[in-house]
Amino acid sequence: MSKEREAAGAMSARNPAQNGAHEGAQSGAHGALELAVFAGGRVTRHPLPAEGRVSLGRSKENDVPIDDSSVSRRHAIIHLGPRIAIEDLGSANGTRLRRERSAGPTTKLLELQLEQGKTMELSVGDAVNLGSTLIVILPREGATSAAPGQGQGEPIVLDPAMQRLYALAERVAGAPITVLLLGETGAGKEVLAEHIHRRSPRAQGPFLRLNCAALSESLLESELFGHEKGAFTSAGQAKQGLLETAEKGTVLLDEVGELPPSIQVKLLRVLEDRKVMRVGGLSPRPIDVRFVSATNRDLAAEVKRGAFREDLFFRLNGIALTIPPLRARVSEIAPLARALAARTAGALGRRAPAFAPETLAALEAHRWPGNIRELRNVIERAVVLSGGDTLLPEHLLLDDAGTPPQETSAPLPAAPLAAPHAAPPAAAQAPTPAASQAAPPQAADEDAGAARSSPSARDLRSELDAIERRRIVDALEQCAGNQTQAAALLGMPRRTFVARLDAYGIPRPRKRKG
Repeated sequence: MSKEREAAGAMSARNPAQNGAHEGAQSGAHGALELAVFAGGRVTRHPLPAEGRVSLGRSKENDVPIDDSSVSRRHAIIHLGPRIAIEDLGSANGTRLRRERSAGPTTKLLELQLEQGKTMELSVGDAVNLGSTLIVILPREGATSAAPGQGQGEPIVLDPAMQRLYALAERVAGAPITVLLLGETGAGKEVLAEHIHRRSPRAQGPFLRLNCAALSESLLESELFGHEKGAFTSAGQAKQGLLETAEKGTVLLDEVGELPPSIQVKLLRVLEDRKVMRVGGLSPRPIDVRFVSATNRDLAAEVKRGAFREDLFFRLNGIALTIPPLRARVSEIAPLARALAARTAGALGRRAPAFAPETLAALEAHRWPGNIRELRNVIERAVVLSGGDTLLPEHLLLDDAGTPPQETSAPLPAAPLAAPHAAPPAAAQAPTPAASQAAPPQAADEDAGAARSSPSARDLRSELDAIERRRIVDALEQCAGNQTQAAALLGMPRRTFVARLDAYGIPRPRKRKG
């Protein structure tokens, strides 16, 4: 993958003045899109260009490599432009399109087999199987968000601890102090950072998110600080650094604990002097930006073991705000799930689904090690896989052990908590409209009853179980019975892999003596 693509994936900026024309040029007729790939127990997301061809397959030479033995080395190509189409490249296990067809009051889920070497037109939201891997083209995360200061929705904040946190963030927003956001991966640090930006005097300026863990050290320096013409071999012209482009705005340094020591030194100088020195430059350039940092690491412990500079830690830690994990905010799970389901269904051109009572109970009982990002993946997948108007527990595909499929980013911004009509946290003493969007109990029960009367959900679960069992057996054969290697091959924690062996009645290989 090129440096340009790596840099584009690692940062996102939201600024109506600087980004409006750029977004319009890239979005095309469909808006900015991304490809969600459900494979090997993981969900990966890949930004798609407005036009061109994107190759898919098991080989690492593809634009989107998919580590799944059921996918051919060069399996398919997605053609992007005014129309979207997928072409099968003569794959071994085929390419199948799952599409909904409405017939009066009922909706049928059809599966269309794409002939080898043929092309089929796609719509945004269509589910496609490459072998046993599921791919879906969706609107890119944040692509439809309003610009700062132009009526963006408020986060869903119902838990008392979160209400206190957001009330404190409101007070911090008006001051020029640096902010350090702490919390587990996917807990909503970026959402809080953007909330602080929108409540600050810099709300009309750009909000730029930089993923410090997504760029190599050499590229990180060039992207952060910019470079002069001729600074290195490929520097054909001078380029502004990301910190310069965020003038009068806010910079979120996401995963700041991953910064290499050489960049820590230069960032400290920027924080102290408010100036940047471009790579190959002779004189520093002044900047006017606010810094917000986020990490899931214990930076104080990193300082003690010498992995993070103490002086930089003090500079970043003007005030620290810790976000509780989702499992500690159970009251927010149901409204978040409904908001995510409504957004996903809208992107697919469907009506927002209802949640069966046992589905909500399963969601609230889950431990959510991946927090809101994991919840988003579970809900998006459930909406894609469900054939009716009600989400049932089997659509969630939650692991009973509490370790469901994990997400790896390509990379992309963290999952938003935004709900268009949620009340501001300072005034959130009663349930907000966003939190009460659930269907009336009677309607939900009717929907749930209608869904249970159809065997389609059970058939889908049985089919997915059979596919997963086959993949586990294949992985064991490839790894000569080594369970640890087979689990790694499938991208699955070993504990989960062993639990699946028991669940599917697969005999556990015995260690060979000698």
